[in-house]
Amino acid sequence: MPKAPESAPLIETAGLDVIAESARTARPRDLFWPWFAANVSVFSMSYGSFVLGFGISFAQATIVTVVGVIVSFALCGLIALAGKRGSAPTMTLSRAPFGVIGNRVPGVISWLTSIGWETSLAITAVLATATIFERLGWSGGVTTKLVATVVVAALIVAASVLGYHTIMRLQSLLTWVTGIVTIGYLALALPHIDLSAVGAVPAGGATQMLGALVMVMTGFGLGWINIAADWSRYQRRDASDAAIVGWNTFGGAVAPIVLVIVGLMLAASDPVLAENIGGDPIGALAGVLPTWALVPFLVTAILALVSGAVLGIYSSGLTLLSLGVKLSRPAAAGVDGVILTAGTLYVVFVAQDFLGPFQSFLITLGVPLASWAGIMIADIAFRRSYREADLFDSRGAYGTANVGALLTLVAASLVGWGLVVNTFAADAAWNNWQGYLLGPLGGREGDWAYSNIGVLVALVASFAVTAIVRVTSRNIARYGVSE
Repeated sequence: MPKAPESAPLIETAGLDVIAESARTARPRDLFWPWFAANVSVFSMSYGSFVLGFGISFAQATIVTVVGVIVSFALCGLIALAGKRGSAPTMTLSRAPFGVIGNRVPGVISWLTSIGWETSLAITAVLATATIFERLGWSGGVTTKLVATVVVAALIVAASVLGYHTIMRLQSLLTWVTGIVTIGYLALALPHIDLSAVGAVPAGGATQMLGALVMVMTGFGLGWINIAADWSRYQRRDASDAAIVGWNTFGGAVAPIVLVIVGLMLAASDPVLAENIGGDPIGALAGVLPTWALVPFLVTAILALVSGAVLGIYSSGLTLLSLGVKLSRPAAAGVDGVILTAGTLYVVFVAQDFLGPFQSFLITLGVPLASWAGIMIADIAFRRSYREADLFDSRGAYGTANVGALLTLVAASLVGWGLVVNTFAADAAWNNWQGYLLGPLGGREGDWAYSNIGVLVALVASFAVTAIVRVTSRNIARYGVSE
């Protein structure tokens, strides 16, 4: 279990600060705890239904799951290297390739993504509470949902306000609790799997597999990629790069791979379960459990969802500070907590559907986030260290704004959005403008329309452009070649 330094305060006060050498006491293996705890949630099993929704077989879905989860968390691991080398939050280090002020563009995207993730996890916890209460014969109405919202939000905000050292210790504890109960759930769920039904699921084409792959990558590793360095900034400067990438990838990927594969089998075995997952993922998955197991399942599911949301709100607070908001880190986490609570109340009491808007949101923000990741990973590949003071001074080496990086982000996003479609037009009509470049590929109704290839194009193109610039440019100060 990771231990906080003896001098660590109860509430972490470090915001955008570069972590002092004496405080960099974390080891690469410590990265396992936050990433495992945040991704061991049975919510991951709901992706089994989502993946099969692309019209692919169990074997195809398994390949997609393994590849998508591992690759996406490996990309997180690469971003985490910046945290070790610069000892500052992710979106502060992002100022190196984008400029001190120019970085506010991807900063806003990052903040919206984190807010969306943490709110969706809180919503899932509240809906699960109401559903399980109803099955137990208790009231799952307005009062239950209100109390659940307050309790869930309070847990998330409290841990986030306390900060890094408390979160690391909390995540290591939750890893054991949620891991053990999740294994129990899997044991109880296995009898509900019909292997003949699983094997009978028809296969799909390459474009359908690609669409499912992008969704898995976006829903897992790419959904966390903008905060990866936040959890490695306490690493020693001499820590192994390979170890940091490896522990980040292993911690994030090992639980989702198992859970999604079991989720695939459950969804293929029970079409009603697969359909209900869209409205209330955790509540639907609880339907396979005996009554006596519902309360421990609910408590563990909520703790796992809270665990993921804590990582999100902690980092969204840091991102808010990087945008120039003049608050302390704990206060920034509190502000995001208010937004999380308001968003949860809206979806639980007003919105009629959860899955549609959520997936539409993921793909839309996933395109510019993938572009940012491509630029950031290329920058990290050519940078061994950071001029720390210049991360906070627009007159320094990184300048006010790197126009080339910003143009790459905008161009890649425009191309990416043109190659994805809003598959939830009825639930998220505001997103129906996408897909404007799909004409040569069969249009918005063609085979490529649902591949969401725009996310991968944005990632790869941004990486390639940035890498080429780094290799060919002689302007070290402007482009940030190894310093």
